[in-house]
Amino acid sequence: MNGAEYPSVLKEIIMNEIDRYLISYENFQKTRSEKEPSWIRRIRKDAIERFAHLGFPGPRQEDWRFTRVKPITRTSFERVDGLRSNGLSSGEIARRTFNDAGCHRLAFVDGHYCAELSSQVGSNSGLVIESLADALQRRAALVENHLARYARFEEQAFIALNTAFISDGAFVYVPEDATVVEPIHLVFASSGLPSSTPAIGSATSNLHVDKAGPDAPSTNGNAPRTHPRILIIGEKGSRATIIESYIGLKQDAYFTNPVTEIILGENADVSHYKLQRESDAAYHVAALQANIEKDARFSSASISIGGALVRNDVNVILDGEGVSCALDGLYLGDNRQHVDNHTFIKHAKPNCESFELYKGILDGRSSGVFNGRIYVDPGAQKTDAKQTNNCLLLSDDARINTSPQLEIFADDVKCTHGATVGQLDEAAIFYLRSRGIEENDARHMLIYAFANEVLDRIHLAPVRDRFATDLFEWLSK
Repeated sequence: MNGAEYPSVLKEIIMNEIDRYLISYENFQKTRSEKEPSWIRRIRKDAIERFAHLGFPGPRQEDWRFTRVKPITRTSFERVDGLRSNGLSSGEIARRTFNDAGCHRLAFVDGHYCAELSSQVGSNSGLVIESLADALQRRAALVENHLARYARFEEQAFIALNTAFISDGAFVYVPEDATVVEPIHLVFASSGLPSSTPAIGSATSNLHVDKAGPDAPSTNGNAPRTHPRILIIGEKGSRATIIESYIGLKQDAYFTNPVTEIILGENADVSHYKLQRESDAAYHVAALQANIEKDARFSSASISIGGALVRNDVNVILDGEGVSCALDGLYLGDNRQHVDNHTFIKHAKPNCESFELYKGILDGRSSGVFNGRIYVDPGAQKTDAKQTNNCLLLSDDARINTSPQLEIFADDVKCTHGATVGQLDEAAIFYLRSRGIEENDARHMLIYAFANEVLDRIHLAPVRDRFATDLFEWLSK
């Protein structure tokens, strides 16, 4: 959407919002080394030009009908040029994420690689876990073959914005037939406003929520923004478990705009977890694009706690026969938070299966969106696809907009989808109370049972146990 589609009185405001990023891009380009490959400069240039044409999405776009991005466009977020002194330690990372002592870890603060907080355990021949900035220098040909080839920015403004500012992030390469026993933990921390800058007011107390998501007052700047880029390549027959963690070190406003590209070769098997536990004043707009080849297995679970406005786009292409894909999600919303999950699974080849389960728990005046789309190509016969979205509303003011979708162009398939929205069963609460259980405990038991179906599908015990603890803490607030 460009400025011409908005009422004329808004054009100047919208162009100013876009111009801030165009000016930031020009300044960013001046800091880049002349030794950078020419192709990455070309990708950045194409992406910023596309962003300038698209502008930020608005409510007239179907995919953004229930989520307004005005809190982001009204705030003068600034790119952080270097690694700040932040006091973050390995112990603090474990406290804010999970006990990753047995994991490979790659840590980033404000979008910049932090060697002091990164570590590798064991030895895996051929395994590469390094910052994207290093990979662009050391493995330019391999990165060029994949970077920005799958997460397309032509029609997605936030992907275009991320691509225009590609500089650092995570690069994971698992060679053919390699099994990585230790999980790979990618940590992205936002340090918030500099200590000398007055903090922006708490989003949960200042936001106004209407039918299209939260609205927020503008600020005079210094709020940081980051554009992490993650590239994961699993060659034929590879095995790995990868966790992305996003955390905020202060209860400040900041903007995180990550894009993850995952490419799995034939018979690869990768489990992917995304844990978003950011400041309640933060804005998080993310995209994940996975392309899966013949007989490969891919599972991904997205867990969201915190954030004033959170948007997760998960797109998976099943691009070979015999592919198995599982997408799970669990999101918690309270106060005036807004959480939007959009998923898209394309069955491009026959004899593939996909299973999707997303659950939301919303309290206070929070709001949520689930839009799940399964697309079956004409040649994708013998497709087996199941999609379920359940949402539990704990207050009369919480709300969810859910839209499960099937687009089927093959005639020999098994495809189902469904959605439920409801509140706690008062009869079940009464039954538990009649057994001597206090009312709050009874409610918490039922809520945990609702969430546990997703938790049980998280096979990495430290991650599963940590989120179970977080859920009980969230319920006890």
